[in-house]
Amino acid sequence: MTYETSQDIRDRTFAFGCGIARLVLNLTPRPGVRCIIDQLLRAGTSVGANLEEAKAASSDREFVRDIQISLREARESVYWLRICRALSLGETKQLEFLIGEGDQIARILAAIVISKKRRMKAGLAVFAFFILNFALTAV
Repeated sequence: MTYETSQDIRDRTFAFGCGIARLVLNLTPRPGVRCIIDQLLRAGTSVGANLEEAKAASSDREFVRDIQISLREARESVYWLRICRALSLGETKQLEFLIGEGDQIARILAAIVISKKRRMKAGLAVFAFFILNFALTAV
């Protein structure tokens, strides 16, 4: 992941979290809706927070784990947004935009996970090759 791509997804998840916050701030927290609002706000803002955690990961495994958590939160956000749309909670145009953005973010995060896992496996294969080559030439 290049710096520009990294910054782009971080900016998008930040904007997504802000969009979720704006949406829920305009909803009336009446009984039954409060739970939906809390779940949506938690999941929607967690996408970017976990991405920031991934940036500070101390290993490739930790990086992948944090991205996967961010991916799950993005998918959960889309679920709660769909609930809001089905119940007519919030402005339809805003909900449609956030659902689309959440879906795109989830796809990007999934691609990052797949790509990183492939590179990690390739790195292990190269390492194993060098060890095997060393063992064979040492004899």
